[in-house]
Amino acid sequence: MGSDIKLDINARFDHARDVIKAAGKRAMSYYDGTAGDLEIEAKTNALDMVSIADKNVEAIIRDRIHDAFPEDGFLGEEMGIEQGSNDCLWVIDPIDGTACFVNQMPSWCISIALVVAGEIVLGLIYQPCNKELFTARLGEGAEANGEPIKASTANSVSEGLMGLGMSHRTSSDEITPFIKDLLDREGIFIRNGSGALMMAYAAAGRLIGYYEPHINPWDCMAGILLMREAGGWANDYLGAPDALEKGAPILTAGANVAAELRAMTGIEK
Repeated sequence: MGSDIKLDINARFDHARDVIKAAGKRAMSYYDGTAGDLEIEAKTNALDMVSIADKNVEAIIRDRIHDAFPEDGFLGEEMGIEQGSNDCLWVIDPIDGTACFVNQMPSWCISIALVVAGEIVLGLIYQPCNKELFTARLGEGAEANGEPIKASTANSVSEGLMGLGMSHRTSSDEITPFIKDLLDREGIFIRNGSGALMMAYAAAGRLIGYYEPHINPWDCMAGILLMREAGGWANDYLGAPDALEKGAPILTAGANVAAELRAMTGIEK
């Protein structure tokens, strides 16, 4: 990446950091009720919901980034893909954990990533309830509220909490063997309703890793970079066929436990 592009990426990072906080403030106005009642509609089932908050928060993110960098493209959960005139693609989840959000539980976040020519170069995940911002830049490490974070140093799955995700896009048969294997190895798991947030927690070493048999790109792009920049391992999500259009499996892990989790999930690269 040339120096001119690097400066450009740094400008995008600084702008995205301001934008995600502004988006978080807007999301909180819905969460705490000051923006009025939410209009909620089911996507495919009652647990896969979309609200006016999702749509408006994504619009804020897109509009403010577009104003600063009109040549960039976007891929968002609510508004789909908009191709830009360069190699930059912002991947946005305005509220990951909508079911938690609308039911007044704090396990939700905003996720923004920048992919340039097929490589994740920026990742930001903001949890407005705790005002906790996780950030990563390619080759420059990962931070939480400006302080460096490191992935777990656990040596086996029995030494910490494992984050798990599941949706009805896949069969329960794709996750239950892993759960049994994990429990048989004296491991334990948590599922808090937001894959992006659990991936941020894994990058910060609070979880030993995160696994989901199928996840959409807007839920995981930022988390992948966070884990890699925190010294952990993440599978080659973008190497899967049509991952940006159809999604793919995700596995992130602390470096010492990655081999065990790869064997348990069958995800080798």
